[in-house]
Amino acid sequence: MSKFVKLLSAGLLLAGLTTSASAESLRLGTEGAYPPFNYTTADGKIEGFDVEIGLELCKRIGAECEVIGQDWDGIIPGLIAEKYDFIIASMFITEERKKKVSFTDPYYMAAMTHVVPKESEITEFTAEAMKGKVIGAQSATTQADFAAKVYPDAELKLYPTQDEVNLDMTAGRLDVMVGDMLPLLDFLEKTDGGKCCKLAGEPITDPKFVGEGVGIAVRQADNDLRERLNKALAQIRADGTYQKINDKYFSIDVYTMK
Repeated sequence: MSKFVKLLSAGLLLAGLTTSASAESLRLGTEGAYPPFNYTTADGKIEGFDVEIGLELCKRIGAECEVIGQDWDGIIPGLIAEKYDFIIASMFITEERKKKVSFTDPYYMAAMTHVVPKESEITEFTAEAMKGKVIGAQSATTQADFAAKVYPDAELKLYPTQDEVNLDMTAGRLDVMVGDMLPLLDFLEKTDGGKCCKLAGEPITDPKFVGEGVGIAVRQADNDLRERLNKALAQIRADGTYQKINDKYFSIDVYTMK
């Protein structure tokens, strides 16, 4: 190899290392306990729809992203404390949360629903009908807020994760559970535990509880990051990448709910 070629090769290698070293590093915060949106595999890796969308957005903005798991109760405080740079964890965009963080455009739409045992005779979901009923929901969620405000005379049991709500529902310890429709459909249709139960009532779509859709949360000062993520989201919707990820997990387009 000539001296010139050696020098050229070394220069290209150095340039590649410099580019790699200068790539932006970001941390993606998610829960890891909300399948199929985010969940932890047997070997400890966090995967799911949220994670795949988040990592694709990272690629589009030229960032290398590390996925960090965080219990739901502390997920917004963790962002504010700079434990990670953005949250993609199926978080509804609500006015209450906007007081603490900023949101991107929605990356999917959502509704909540009720689940009851298959043999249940509950057909009405009013404050009077739910009086004395045991209702389960994940703590620090809009579902928990909904149950507490709409069914004030029910016995509300709160759990750290949705999986734990599902387990108590399967075990017959709950009369009703309230949760996001898509994860609960996944629970009912794809797990043995879900054979116990069925959806009930109309979808819950009140904007006071489901907000404006599901968004990515950033710190309020990080306007530039938010706008870059918005631009990347528009790109993956336009070029079909979003749909490919969507179709791995769902039979409908969760961006349009059709």
